[in-house]
Amino acid sequence: MSGALLAWIDTLADEFLAGFVVFFRVGAFAYLLPGFGEQSVPNRIKLGIAIAFTFIIAPAVNTDFLANSVGALALVSISEILTGLIFGLGLRLFVLALQTAGTIAAQSTSLSQLFGGASVDPIPALGYILVVAAVCLAMMLGLHVKAAQLLILTYEFLPVGQFATGADVAEWGTAQVGRAFVLAFTLAAPFVILSLLYNLALGAINKAMPQLMVAFVGAPFITFGGLFVLFLTAPLMITVWVEALDMYLARPMDINP
Repeated sequence: MSGALLAWIDTLADEFLAGFVVFFRVGAFAYLLPGFGEQSVPNRIKLGIAIAFTFIIAPAVNTDFLANSVGALALVSISEILTGLIFGLGLRLFVLALQTAGTIAAQSTSLSQLFGGASVDPIPALGYILVVAAVCLAMMLGLHVKAAQLLILTYEFLPVGQFATGADVAEWGTAQVGRAFVLAFTLAAPFVILSLLYNLALGAINKAMPQLMVAFVGAPFITFGGLFVLFLTAPLMITVWVEALDMYLARPMDINP
């Protein structure tokens, strides 16, 4: 009886240690996860989310990594935190792409000062609308389930205790940042085109009638035009963003544009 109890205690200790190590990667990842890792979410809620993800991920992780010394455990913990941050930053870049697209669109259509401080992040209201709508849609489409699948997939790319090489991280990070800027400008392209047409028309009118204060006359038109373009293109913009996010979740290590 005592032998069985000791074996059960040893098994429980090993499982606890395995979950403890998995928590480092999951916690760092969840802290940057869109929706769950926002600045407006309290830290206690983030901790609860990380623990919940740990209970889901830990059974799917190979537990042969269990360290035999405190020094090895510390090294494993550092590698797990760095791995979680790397893959979490890949997801966080999609939120930054939306914020960048909203800033570009707002600057192009003179909407940058409209309720600029409405969110935790100092972004225009147009960008805030896009971020909230896109994150809500991603949540409705099962972002938490896809994130759990991605976390399990990361253990195939970087097993427990293995550090990513600097060259690989640099190449992957450069590709992800470039993809984020391409996505941001693609989403904001209708507003940039509208701004270009507006300024060309304003220049032509000013050339024909120099005495007319075209800036004051044209300001309401560009504001209304920006809101109208947002009304027409917002569903398509969010759809494109969600498709790009799903592509990253399915192939997180892909560096091709």
